[in-house]
Amino acid sequence: MTQPKFAPTLESGEVRDILKLPVPEPWTTHRPADYRPAPHRSERPNGGIPGPDQGYALYLAERLHDRLRLTGNERADDVLVGAVMIGLRRASLFGRAPVTADVELALELFGYLDEALPDQIEAREQHFSGAAHDYWQQRDIADGVPESTLRLTLPEVRRRLAADPQAWRALAGVSA
Repeated sequence: MTQPKFAPTLESGEVRDILKLPVPEPWTTHRPADYRPAPHRSERPNGGIPGPDQGYALYLAERLHDRLRLTGNERADDVLVGAVMIGLRRASLFGRAPVTADVELALELFGYLDEALPDQIEAREQHFSGAAHDYWQQRDIADGVPESTLRLTLPEVRRRLAADPQAWRALAGVSA
């Protein structure tokens, strides 16, 4: 309620003009950890592409643990870390947080969710062995899968693998 003009007021009690702030400058990414939607991959080899909420991929991978079909020479932690790295790369290509399909696609490529071919088992044992403890191996696993494969949907990958079981090499980027 306003105060009538005839009522006496002290100078300190009078209504003052509001403080007007200047219009802020446009925001730009300037800190090292700021998210950049289109990073330049040529700046650093094996540097990766940052994406939001990457720790969530570890939780998603743990949910798929019981579906893994491993041989006696494979360790679940190596496989899941490798799959997480591939899934994170896929998610960051789309500029979003990881989802279950990202990690599941990585596991499908190497035959960890279905019956695997003998050459697939041999290749994946060499590819993923010790990955849980070697960052550079994790980077190599993630960088080895072609970007064209990562841009496919999970049903498309499953269709291609069902149509040609040997297509896994080209899709996963594993040489013969």
